[in-house]
Amino acid sequence: MVTEINIENVFSLTWPIIDVRSPAEFAKGHIPGAINIALFDNDERAHVGTVYVQQSKEEATKLGYEYVTPKLQNFINDALSIAPNRKVIVHCWRGGMRSQAFAQHLSDNGFDEVKVILGGYKAYRNYVLDNLATPAKLNILGGYTGSGKTPILTELSKLGHQVIDLEGLANHKGSAFGGIGQQEQPTVEQFENNLNKEFQKFDTNKVIWVEDESIDIGKVQIPMPFYKQMQNSNLYFIDIPKTERAKKLVAEYGVCDKQELADSIQRISKRLGGLNVKNAIENLEIENYFEVAMIVLIYYDKLYLKAKNNSNWKKVIQIDFPTTNHIENAFIIHNL
Repeated sequence: MVTEINIENVFSLTWPIIDVRSPAEFAKGHIPGAINIALFDNDERAHVGTVYVQQSKEEATKLGYEYVTPKLQNFINDALSIAPNRKVIVHCWRGGMRSQAFAQHLSDNGFDEVKVILGGYKAYRNYVLDNLATPAKLNILGGYTGSGKTPILTELSKLGHQVIDLEGLANHKGSAFGGIGQQEQPTVEQFENNLNKEFQKFDTNKVIWVEDESIDIGKVQIPMPFYKQMQNSNLYFIDIPKTERAKKLVAEYGVCDKQELADSIQRISKRLGGLNVKNAIENLEIENYFEVAMIVLIYYDKLYLKAKNNSNWKKVIQIDFPTTNHIENAFIIHNL
């Protein structure tokens, strides 16, 4: 049996979700956890679309059936592999012909319950953006580069706090050096989808910890409504001696490719200054990573001090720590 389901009700079920859009559509953005069983591949979708525009809906439908017919048994096999209990949720872009036809095919071939998302992926995207604008109690963890903010957040999570790791979701550490050693970043759209998945887990009436970030984290962006909430929250700014932070940066980046480090230094050359860039590159060549870190922190400390002095913060709570021991530092924050 095929029925429709509102996007708000989808996540109350634990059924597998099948996205029947093309691989390119899926790669741009999809519901986290959804499986792509594409009705058309990228070229086929483009061809059907061209026929629809240049000829007619009828001719496009006819062409679509020609592409789909040889795959019908594969669709059943693939769907059974992810939904052996024969209950599944299906969607396309708008909940139209692609998802309806796919759902009916499953229903006609032994699936007990097939639900089609009303409005499709477009409805999901609207749901995501609306949900990320939900007022929440955010605490922002800030501090100078090398303070170990992300490890502190990880420890706070272990201590029972609600935590969203924006850098983890973005596969980027937020600086000119942030992409080194990271996996490929998601698209902006997928980043928003993944962020919403995490946000949905939490009680917005209780504090959610988030690291202080600029709106851009590498190539992705924090959705503006969520970012504005971050800027108008309490900032917990941790202050650790520069030498301690430089040691942590050496431990973290000293094993990285020197050319990647040099390229990252060049990316901040205008703000770091020609002489500082020259000295940093020279010290990098002789593997004096501590001095490289001390030079680079000239720029980043100014940047984070400016962020700390942002007048939008509700309140700034500065916490001085002697070292970058994230376990001890997290425990202190936990007990504030």
